[in-house]
Amino acid sequence: MSPISTALGAMLCASIATTAQAAFITIGNQALWTQFVTGNGWQVATETFNQVPDGYANTYSGSISGIAWTGSAVHGIYAQDGLFSTNEAEPLTFTFSPGVKGVGGNIFGTDFSFNVVPCVIQVTLADGTSYLNYATTAMDFVGFYSTGAAISTLTIQATGTGAGSVYPTVDNLYFTVVPAPGAIALFGFAGLGATARRRR
Repeated sequence: MSPISTALGAMLCASIATTAQAAFITIGNQALWTQFVTGNGWQVATETFNQVPDGYANTYSGSISGIAWTGSAVHGIYAQDGLFSTNEAEPLTFTFSPGVKGVGGNIFGTDFSFNVVPCVIQVTLADGTSYLNYATTAMDFVGFYSTGAAISTLTIQATGTGAGSVYPTVDNLYFTVVPAPGAIALFGFAGLGATARRRR
């Protein structure tokens, strides 16, 4: 782990500790989000959408590592080559069952032919917590982590910065999942080893 990522993680943890009333943490960097959620004892499961058939559907549901998800939009969803989007230029909503403590994704906007286009992305949780930023590539990322109630829904809206319709599109979704019992045991041993090294 680099000194920069360690310092960023420490600053993030410090800011969280001083903001007790905050229920959701928003992180705009995938590596930092992954570091943060795994540092809190979770594993990350990835929904790639590669199993979603190309074409139109009213809604689509899938599951990964015990997390069931459903993607929906007023006029249906549309998938192509592992990209999950809407059939019309309108918000895309994901619901999760059970709710998750953390969720993130590569979220951006595309045109009618699934070409990435510059846009403003707004990602909103059920309680109104929102992330707003420019998205210009398929690698753009936004992630959330809950310090309280589980995250049950995530709604994505894309607004174009130029002419033409923009469709909210997701390449991957990342979920926090409970580690397998063996992984928890190894995590505990790793913690003991780290403690022993610090005390010498």
